[in-house]
Amino acid sequence: MRASFWRALIFLIGVNCLGGCGTLPDSYALMHDRSMYRRHVKVVSSQGPLSASESRTIIRNLEARSGTTDILTRHLAFEQAISGSPLMLGNQATLLENGADTYRAMLGAIEGATRNINLETYTFDSDKIGDRFANALIAKQQQGVQVNIIYDGFGSMLTRGSFFKRMRASGIRLVEFDPINPFAAGFRWAPLHRDHRKLMVVDGTIAITGGINISGVYSSGLTKAKKSADSILNSWRDTDVQVEGPAVSEFQELFAANWRRQGGAPLKFEDYFPALDNKGDQIVRVLGTVPQEFSTIYVTLISAIRNAETNVYITDAYFAPDAQMLESLETAARRGVDVRLLLPGRTDQPLIGPAARAHFSELLDAGVKIYLWQGEMLHAKTATIDGVWSTVGSSNLDWWSIARNDEINAVVLSVRFGGQMNELFMRDLKNSQQIDATVWQGRSVLERIDEAIARSLQPML
Repeated sequence: MRASFWRALIFLIGVNCLGGCGTLPDSYALMHDRSMYRRHVKVVSSQGPLSASESRTIIRNLEARSGTTDILTRHLAFEQAISGSPLMLGNQATLLENGADTYRAMLGAIEGATRNINLETYTFDSDKIGDRFANALIAKQQQGVQVNIIYDGFGSMLTRGSFFKRMRASGIRLVEFDPINPFAAGFRWAPLHRDHRKLMVVDGTIAITGGINISGVYSSGLTKAKKSADSILNSWRDTDVQVEGPAVSEFQELFAANWRRQGGAPLKFEDYFPALDNKGDQIVRVLGTVPQEFSTIYVTLISAIRNAETNVYITDAYFAPDAQMLESLETAARRGVDVRLLLPGRTDQPLIGPAARAHFSELLDAGVKIYLWQGEMLHAKTATIDGVWSTVGSSNLDWWSIARNDEINAVVLSVRFGGQMNELFMRDLKNSQQIDATVWQGRSVLERIDEAIARSLQPML
């Protein structure tokens, strides 16, 4: 979530250092480098890396279940080349819808923890839900479970200091990611570099990631009642995923790297990286990005879209695309791919709405279907392509997310999981309004002016 006033203020403070805070990658150049497609896809099981021939067999078997799609032949090799992150076999990926499902899963994992809990979040509010999590974490710390927390200095800047002080007093170790106060940050002051990741790893065996922060805006987060249309529409809509199996070690490594960079106390390898057995049959790749490097999440999504053959379903909270993303979506739609975008009908960031709408005409002309969520706020960041390649994470399709944030996404290769993602997307469309191209052309002059202004400011969004 975002506080637009504070983000604008930070932008003005840090505008002189913008050039060092990351740029959008040139996906076109990367995708036309033929060497990217010659490497074999690295597949790792609980017993270690598979040979090239074993890896090819895994991909062929998955392709046989999903039908012909370049996602599994051309794209995976490219994704491997630019990310360096292997495909991990033997995982169970569980889709989590909204605060109710995600918070229950997180609190359940906390309750079952026996060794350690690592939590990384953009916003940790000191409200009713924040207190529920703080109490649960303090209780586990008092039972001898070490709790380590990274919270973003900007995303949690409105959180009461006493809230974090109470957790520290219990023995919980907390690190503030890039404090906004330059005196607290010292030589590391980087107000435009934010940690937008949402990740919890428990005992090194369970990882939960996605778009959700710890906040009362997910007003259904503490209820056990069955989800109703009203509860979904009246609170923030988000999506997360719980992963169990060998891929959890990849999530843990990303947390540990940020913990070290931000000055956290050393973490003993043997305590945080246990041997992991197979928990299911799903293939997971973990992608983490930092602004010092180009966004692998962004480039792999563009590659997946360009290799799509049947459908591209994207849900995005903050849609301010550059020309590369627009060209990929439009080209896919023109070649007959069912391309659909689900975007917020209302947003907590005033410029992002008109910035998104500034692109609607060209997208609609290309055949892209656009839907606007009719509830309080759509905060999810997901994509599913050809029913087999899916991603759930923290990364949006705006410049801030791509060029200036630390982000994390899980890519799941699974026909079953892809089917669940498609079903969730179609359910969301029932609570959305489709944009009609003819009606859209009749919008007012003032709306068009707002869109033009916001479009010119996209690199700031």
